[in-house]
Amino acid sequence: MESDDSAVNDLVSLGLSRYEALVYLALVRRESYTAAEAARAAQVPRQRVYDVLDALVRRQLAVPRPGRVTAFSAVAPELALARLMARQRQSLERLDQVSAALGRALSPVWTDGRSHTDPLDYIEVLRDPRAIAARFASIQEQAGRELLSLCKPPFVAPPANDEGIEAVRRLRRAGGTARAVYTLEALDDAEVSRNVRRFAAAGEESRFAARLPLKLVVADASLVLCDMPDPVADTRTTTALYIEHPALATCLRMAFLAVWDQAEELPGLPDPGTAHDADTRDTEDA
Repeated sequence: MESDDSAVNDLVSLGLSRYEALVYLALVRRESYTAAEAARAAQVPRQRVYDVLDALVRRQLAVPRPGRVTAFSAVAPELALARLMARQRQSLERLDQVSAALGRALSPVWTDGRSHTDPLDYIEVLRDPRAIAARFASIQEQAGRELLSLCKPPFVAPPANDEGIEAVRRLRRAGGTARAVYTLEALDDAEVSRNVRRFAAAGEESRFAARLPLKLVVADASLVLCDMPDPVADTRTTTALYIEHPALATCLRMAFLAVWDQAEELPGLPDPGTAHDADTRDTEDA
């Protein structure tokens, strides 16, 4: 039985179906079999044996013996195997021709593709906090009409962020808009709280929310910087995405405005003008 299983597997590897291999091996054992006898000997379903025998005849691996009941005989194994090998070689030759033709067709396409821009070149993945801070500064500098921010701890930029304050002033002088929504917990840090007041003095409109889904910056409805905190790993580690994609930026701008509408002003904050005067005095005293 073990040798029969091996022979069946070998015949299958040469291109026969399992039923065809079983029936051929049954025919080899005797001078001839009727279809019913072949089905019993090969343990193949009776309703399938007729199709199997027809396939063996077409492959020239079996020969029908006409009579009152048609019987079938196996072609000599040496001849049968030679025919199977010939079919395999023809198949390999066809595959070789197809492969060569496909290579000729795809090679110029591949070469041409090297000169095209990667469709994901507009997305930059950032994991180094210093690189994220640099991108944050860059997007603030590039803003020409509008700068929208969702701000929550931890912050990658230094609390003072003089470059950001200057960017807000420049934007406001040009008639642009700077808006930010902060989490209330950010105000628990005295240095962050002072920085919020300084941004307000520079012209940033600010509102506050108990929770924010993520940190986000959208500039001119075309540039986006957002964090993607790992939902499983330590929340102190984060990945940021810098994206230049107007359609996506427009969608995220709409999301910001929805959060802005739900956020609240915080009357308890010191007057921004007072904070600005204090900053001026600090500078003069220095």
